[in-house]
Parts: sequence; C-alpha cells; structure tokens
Amino acid sequence: MPYSPRETAQKTGFSLDTLRYYERIGLLDGIDRTAGGQRLFTDDDLAWLDVLRCLRDTGMPIARMRRYAELARDGDGTFAERAELLEEHDRDIERKIAELRDEQARIKEKIGWYRRELGRMQQRTSA
Repeated sequence: MPYSPRETAQKTGFSLDTLRYYERIGLLDGIDRTAGGQRLFTDDDLAWLDVLRCLRDTGMPIARMRRYAELARDGDGTFAERAELLEEHDRDIERKIAELRDEQARIKEKIGWYRRELGRMQQRTSA
C-alpha cells in the first residue's frame, strides 16, 4: 500500500522537509511518484526510514549515512563494508555513552554537594 508524503511523515516522525532533503541527498532512492509528481512511499521505504532514524538518532553524520545508503543500493556484495561502517558507528556510540557516564558522575557529585549543604543549612536553622 503506498503512503502519501504526509502519511509517511506521520508514520516515521520525519518532517516533509526532511523527507525531501533525504531524497535530494541520496538517502532515499527510487521513490515512486504519481502521474502528478507526488511522492508515494512503500512499506520498504518506511522500513528504510526506520533505519535512517536509528542512525540519525544515534548521531551518525550525514556523510556516513550517505555512504551506508550507497552501499545498501550496491547490493549483497557490500555486506562486509556495511558491517564495518556500523561497527565503527557502534564504537562511536560506546565512546559517547562513556563520556556521558563521566559527565553524569560529575553531576551526581554536585547534587550530593547541594544535598549536604542543604542538610547543614537546615541543621543550623533548627538549632
């Protein structure tokens, strides 16, 4: 069943502008059109957009997303390259998570400091 651009935007959470942009830069390829030129998206297109959402939400740069899309279009012979690209992205995600954990620990330390200071202030005012 084909989906209009509006339906596709609603189903995927991508804006109409983003869908157009992704098509223009080659992240979306082979999108069908009506006789009047309106884009028609398929279930396969929605599944691909779901992959793109994951890559984007995990911080993959557009250039690397484009490379992944090129490899996917080139067929099964690119499985190894796609796996390597995703492994590299996975390492980037792991690094970012570690950095966030370090920052979270600093924030927790600061929260603890404020809680201790509040406790001291309350002790002084109740004494």
